[in-house]
Amino acid sequence: MKTINHLQTKSSSRYNDFDPEQDGNKNTKFADLIIDGNSLYQILKKYDMVPSLGWGSNKYQRQMIDYFLLRQTHPYLYYRYPILVCPWCGDEECGFISVFIERKEDVIIWQDFKLEPDNKPINIGPFYFKWVDYERVINDTFGSAGIQ
Repeated sequence: MKTINHLQTKSSSRYNDFDPEQDGNKNTKFADLIIDGNSLYQILKKYDMVPSLGWGSNKYQRQMIDYFLLRQTHPYLYYRYPILVCPWCGDEECGFISVFIERKEDVIIWQDFKLEPDNKPINIGPFYFKWVDYERVINDTFGSAGIQ
């Protein structure tokens, strides 16, 4: 049996209040994905992308939640989903980090992270989450950083 990871979210932003990098940049607020106490945003910060959950329009947020809960497949990635996206617009054409998500009985698995569109592997994961906890956490991201 694989070790079950603990997933939670925390409202976060791209820059802290005293970060000089925020001048002239968009300080996107988002639902940071915390896995076993570690921020996925911080782990992947060097790619200058933000988590795709918790921000954007009502329609965008609902679509991301539906992807992560496997209610719908991505139109061209199928069971891969954009987990980190452009902090300015969230558009996949700007580049993104994808993850393969599957459900096996009552466990959700995140694995095979890739930098897109170059399809370059990122060496993190896999992560295993209990479905009942995972579903609640993902649903709770809606509106956590507001609706734009």
